[in-house]
Amino acid sequence: MTAPKPTPVESELALPKAVDVVVIGGGIIGTSTALELAERGASVLLCEKGQIAAEQSSRNWGWVRLGMRDPREIPLMQEALRIWQSLDERLGRKTGYTQSGILFGASGKRDIGNLKRWMQHVEGLQTGARMVSGDELADLLHGHQTGLETALFMPQEGRAEPQWVAPAIAEAARARSAVVMTQCAVRSVETKDGRISGVFTERGKVNCKHVVLAGGAWSRLFAGNAGIELPQLKILNTVLRTSPLQEGPGPALWSDDFAIRKRADGGYSIASGHENTVDIVPDSFRLARQFLPAFALEWKSLRFRLSKRWAIEARQDRSWLPTDVTPFEKCRILDPEPSQRDLRQAWASACKGFPALLNAEVIQSWAGMIDVTPDAIPVISGVDELPGMYIATGFSGHGFGIGPGAGRLMADLVAETTPCVDPAAFRLSRFTDGSKVRPDPGY
Repeated sequence: MTAPKPTPVESELALPKAVDVVVIGGGIIGTSTALELAERGASVLLCEKGQIAAEQSSRNWGWVRLGMRDPREIPLMQEALRIWQSLDERLGRKTGYTQSGILFGASGKRDIGNLKRWMQHVEGLQTGARMVSGDELADLLHGHQTGLETALFMPQEGRAEPQWVAPAIAEAARARSAVVMTQCAVRSVETKDGRISGVFTERGKVNCKHVVLAGGAWSRLFAGNAGIELPQLKILNTVLRTSPLQEGPGPALWSDDFAIRKRADGGYSIASGHENTVDIVPDSFRLARQFLPAFALEWKSLRFRLSKRWAIEARQDRSWLPTDVTPFEKCRILDPEPSQRDLRQAWASACKGFPALLNAEVIQSWAGMIDVTPDAIPVISGVDELPGMYIATGFSGHGFGIGPGAGRLMADLVAETTPCVDPAAFRLSRFTDGSKVRPDPGY
């Protein structure tokens, strides 16, 4: 069973000599940023070391959700939802976006009280959020007896197809004159008079005024070589998909035991509802103090292990010259093995909740590396010490749905226009300015 294959995006052949902005990373954040900037008339080069959306942007759950987010993300996710509504028309391509609604089951740490407390953050926002139970819950689940008695229902939320979205956005950016290069790693940045003046890629140098680092799980490594301290770790998430099934639920559902959402092909994507795997690596110790509050909050849902990732990352270069072959060229696509334990648990729990799944087959499984920050919200920010340098990373498993909004906010910052939402919560400097840095589940 191989990883999902995103829609292929062909690379341009010629590297431009100069552009206004270089965007590093071809996931949903990088492509959305490139599209927004290109639509505003900026000349943009989008560089991807491998293929567009080949890593976490094609491996995520495919949820477009506002529900149960950190309250600091709610305004940006509202902006993203507005963009999703007309994204297919804007792109001229299909993303698979459907406003199907999402259910958050009341169980475990997301009990009824916590769900109601979280709802207070969206009062007056016209989200349609409400608690459901009894016949209404049964109707939403198409009569399936999942064992859930109560859930939070977010009717305006939806789903899209991760393998389609970032490629569609990249092609739309190209149609608006952005240059899209794949198999083209950016090795390092160039500075002049204390600000960004260009980048060095494996195919040559490009002069530019601005650089946006949207490298997902690779962002910390790139930033470190540029002298920027970015506290970010990786978490492994495992997903499976089934063959088409007529009898399954319509809305997506997230319970403690499993998460499930319908796919455009009629099958379902299923994952564990609570457990992720954390590989112990050298950065685990370097960043232990900063991540301690997050690990303390989520320790029941994290499974720490010592694996071959330790040796891989211990041998990885942490600094290099523009003439050196970099880790980004040595590993074009980060393709971790799925956790068999998580697959077994998620499938068994989903089949228990929806016995109709026993009529389907598991036809694919995969894993992806989620880029996480100590407070589980992203960095969408300029780098104060290096004018012209911007970072959009650390989306902590929330990046797919919020991606179009994040791209708009990043473009606002680069263009120095009024930001679509207040970016203060996402500033890079929060890790060094004495701020209290920890996750906020909203309850």
